[in-house]
Amino acid sequence: MDLNALETSFDLVAPRGEELVELFYTRLFETAPAVQPLFAHTDMARQRQMLLAALVLLRRSLRDLDAAVPTLRRLGARHVEYGAEEAHYAVVGATLIGAMAEIAGEAWTPAYGEAWTEAFGVVAGVMLEGAAEAQLAIAA
Repeated sequence: MDLNALETSFDLVAPRGEELVELFYTRLFETAPAVQPLFAHTDMARQRQMLLAALVLLRRSLRDLDAAVPTLRRLGARHVEYGAEEAHYAVVGATLIGAMAEIAGEAWTPAYGEAWTEAFGVVAGVMLEGAAEAQLAIAA
């Protein structure tokens, strides 16, 4: 992973973090309206805060991603309870990266998008491992 690109691009959008997560959820519900019912009983203000906190944690953990693995697995397991499906992860990743690019504007480069696509693939993979473990536990 291009850690410098990830850190630099995140630092571009971080000052507008609240706007970023607001834009993300707006775009997510426009792009994938089928996921909106998953948030029917969700306090969206709190949800936006939690997403921003998760992104900040990821930014802080980039140089030691192994330290974030347990948290990401737990997050994946919790998403099973919410009804998240594997197919949702790609939509969420693309929407988040698109929102970051929009917030960064002309400062965003293709290298940033590529770095985040790779990073989100890793994050989603770990979360899906946690989701699979949770589904096995439910089935048992």
